[in-house]
Order: sequence, then C-alpha cells, then structure tokens
Amino acid sequence: MLGWFRALMPKEERFFDLFTRHAEVTLAAARALRALLRGDDDVLRCCQEITKRENEADEITREVMTALRKTFITPLDRGDIKDLITSMDDSIDQMNQTAKVITLFELRSFEGHMQEMGDIIVQADGRHHRSSSSADDGCSSAFEFARSALRPSK
Repeated sequence: MLGWFRALMPKEERFFDLFTRHAEVTLAAARALRALLRGDDDVLRCCQEITKRENEADEITREVMTALRKTFITPLDRGDIKDLITSMDDSIDQMNQTAKVITLFELRSFEGHMQEMGDIIVQADGRHHRSSSSADDGCSSAFEFARSALRPSK
C-alpha cells in the first residue's frame, strides 16, 4: 500500500561512495604522516599534504551530512551514518593536529616507536579503506573482511 509512496520519496544511494572516498583521502593522509615520521626531508610538504587531505575529508563529511538531511530513505540508520562519518573525520583531524604540532615545534626526527606508529596508522587505514570498499559490494563481502580483520595478526 505504501510502496508507491516510498517510490516517490528521495533515496540516497551514494553514502557508501562517500564513505569510500573519505577512506581513500584518510589513507593518503596516513601515508603522508608515515613519510613525515620516517624523517622525510620535506617536512613542510608532508604537513601541507596532510592539511590538504584533511580539507578534502571535511568537504566529504559536509556532503554526507547534507545528504543525510535531504534524504528520506537512507541505507543505514541516520544516527549510525552520522556517527560513522564523524568518527572517520576525527581520525584525519588527529593526523592534521599532529602535523600542526610538528610544524609548530619544528620537529625533524622521530624515535623508532613513532615511526612504527606511522606504519600502524597506515595499516589500520588500509583495512578501513578495504572495508569501506567491500561494504559497497554487498554485506557478505564486508562481513568476510570484518572477520579476517578481527583475526590476530602473526
């Protein structure tokens, strides 16, 4: 009975695309942060790259929030979409804050454990990107990826 009504209501199918784009941007920022922590000679270039990517991520976050307000039928719960994109944006915001502190205090070399943290951040963002990409392919591939991601690494 309400099928015709639902057919008339605006649907938003691009949330998953936006999540994937955000994950790609965050991964690029993570790689720039790793290069920075490894002692890349061009610290300012790395910091500018992180800031550039953070601005791109903010724009994607705005797109998600705007689409969320304009969409009647969403593929996930509205609160879950908002929480997800906010958490995703928080991660790149922290990378940007780190780059700002490095610039402010003119840091140029980092201990081994800091460099290792850069590697871990890239690995985590790589997994996040793969999970965002597989979520668009269907629930079964996202579920399989989640199961593999939860297995302890050797």
